[in-house]
Amino acid sequence: MFALIWDPLLPLWLLAALGGLALLLTALALWKRMAGGIWRALAFAALLAALANPSLREEDRLALSDIALILVDDSASQQIAGRPDQTAAALAALQSRLAAQSGLEVEVRRIPDQPETADAAEGGTFAMAHLAEAMAGIPRERLAAVFLISDGQVHDASRAPDLPAPLHLLLTGEPQDWDRRLVIKTAPPFAVMGEPVQIVLRIEDQGRVPADLSGEAVLTLRLGAEPPLALRVPVGRDVELPLTLPHAGMNVVQLALEMAPGELTDRNNAAVLRINGVRDRLRVLLVSGEPHAGERVWRNLLKSDASVDLVHFTILRPPEKQDGVPVSELSLIAFPVRELFVDKIREFDLIIFDRYRRRGIMPMAYMENVRDYVREGGAVLISAGPEFGTADSLWRSPLAEILPVEPTSRVLEEGFRPVLTDLGRRHPVTMGLDAAYQPDGWGRWFRQIDLRATGGQVVMEGQGDRPLLVLDRVGEGRVGMLASDQIWLWGRGYEGGGPQLELLRRLAHWTMKEPELEEETLTASSRGLSVTIERHTLGAAPGAVEITSPGGSRMDLTLSEVSPGLWRGTWQAPEIGLYQMREGDHRGVFALGHAAPREFVGTIASEAPLHDVLKASGGGVQRLSEGLPDIRRVSEGRAAFGRGWLGVPYREAFATQDLRIRPALPPFAWALLIAALILTAWLREGRMGRRR
Repeated sequence: MFALIWDPLLPLWLLAALGGLALLLTALALWKRMAGGIWRALAFAALLAALANPSLREEDRLALSDIALILVDDSASQQIAGRPDQTAAALAALQSRLAAQSGLEVEVRRIPDQPETADAAEGGTFAMAHLAEAMAGIPRERLAAVFLISDGQVHDASRAPDLPAPLHLLLTGEPQDWDRRLVIKTAPPFAVMGEPVQIVLRIEDQGRVPADLSGEAVLTLRLGAEPPLALRVPVGRDVELPLTLPHAGMNVVQLALEMAPGELTDRNNAAVLRINGVRDRLRVLLVSGEPHAGERVWRNLLKSDASVDLVHFTILRPPEKQDGVPVSELSLIAFPVRELFVDKIREFDLIIFDRYRRRGIMPMAYMENVRDYVREGGAVLISAGPEFGTADSLWRSPLAEILPVEPTSRVLEEGFRPVLTDLGRRHPVTMGLDAAYQPDGWGRWFRQIDLRATGGQVVMEGQGDRPLLVLDRVGEGRVGMLASDQIWLWGRGYEGGGPQLELLRRLAHWTMKEPELEEETLTASSRGLSVTIERHTLGAAPGAVEITSPGGSRMDLTLSEVSPGLWRGTWQAPEIGLYQMREGDHRGVFALGHAAPREFVGTIASEAPLHDVLKASGGGVQRLSEGLPDIRRVSEGRAAFGRGWLGVPYREAFATQDLRIRPALPPFAWALLIAALILTAWLREGRMGRRR
């Protein structure tokens, strides 16, 4: 191929000035009607052309084939219904038809599903990002067309690259597709215990909904481990769902829609909410009896917690003390014993008896109220001193029916070191405490009430392996029994002390049914797609945990013991979504990313998200349900799609193999040409002058 190029011997401004001067002289000659004016103009033109130094460039070019790029969407929404088969058939046929075109290469790139993180919905189909990455390895002048096999649900269409060729969409799915999804409009992150909380949800239908479909859907609600509740809710309207959380801490609310006939997928029919249950104020009633060195242990512990509303009932002057001091001078108002133990006893979360003995201050009917309060879900802690083995003991009241111990009336006054039992090393109240403070043992105590355990769980022992701390469940409530009043020695650091605050904190929170201190739990935590499952049990080794994926497949995870009573296993989840787990009678759920991932917000195949990109590139859309389109080669700039066909423009790209440059005329030829033109002008003017 030849081309004329210019390499001026003078600056362009000087050539322009000379050209202007030559034009002026030529115009003057023509105005004067000089016979050699034309020839002088030609001489000036030849001189200027010689100074512009024209050259001929000759190239040896190698024609390059055009490239057609095929992007295959392998995202999660492309795996529902018959779309995988549609995609595979379309890819094979498209490759065959493009390969039949002469001078056309085919490249195939796959778009994987972008997983969501656990904290944010960042997943989706990023087709434009993969297109830009593929174009980085393809020369722009060779890219003839891009074919995208997808359902059209692309989440980065606004970031489409500048396309030098048409983008064609081969749309999967069927025209009659329809889907239903559950949308959580508002859900609070926390709620106050005992107060209803409102969840606002909506059920939306997409696509070609069957005309005979009911306007209601069946919604299953499961709150924690409670039995599921089925509700009928309207479709297409906001629905307020009131809930009251059953316990403090993290509450898992699982919502699921019953799959309707013909619906595309149920992956967007479920949602998992995590609502943290908090108590408005933890109400604790502390009943102190006989004064002792550790009397303020419980009071200081409870007053240090701003979320605890403490009522302290203490006996400073027992009835048998006869010192002649008038009652009016000992107190300003009478203590509201009846109001506390009859009228408002069920408003308390915990009642603590600290070295309390029966002295006739509280009638037996009040103790019966405390007993019934525990059976109905309340909690009682007893920190016993020598009085527990006497005739005035609380054990000789209606509370004996709920206590897991029986006193022998002996008080042991010898030094001993509290130790955990085998059960205590596994119980969440005392688990791990033996490794705290003193690895060789905690500081000694010097008093223990001799008890015989009649039930419950003995988690700590003292002298002669006698029960020191006993826990029990009674009806719906809980009871704790500490057979010594000298835990305050740990707080003073005697002989190194011990975990006083941590033990009392756990003990109080266990009685108030904090979920993290339950004896039998099955929990899961995640970081990305890595899931850690923990099973805490007081019994034998648990079996394998059965995990059910969002798609319904099951697998078993074997757990390993990491500490007494705690078994743990780590598992890499294959995808995001809602998982269920079960071990024996224990069940749980956990969600990776969102229960309804971003991929399933819109499941109906549509070209709408890519409309602007397709229009800007000049590409077309073909539904695969209507058959694969014909492939045509078209001239660049012509329409690239029509009814039943998609076009691949000719790009006519080439590679230069050799380049040769030579002057248009040698210098002597320019000199002869200019001289000849000047001579002709002179001769012409000479002849015309003689004729005149």
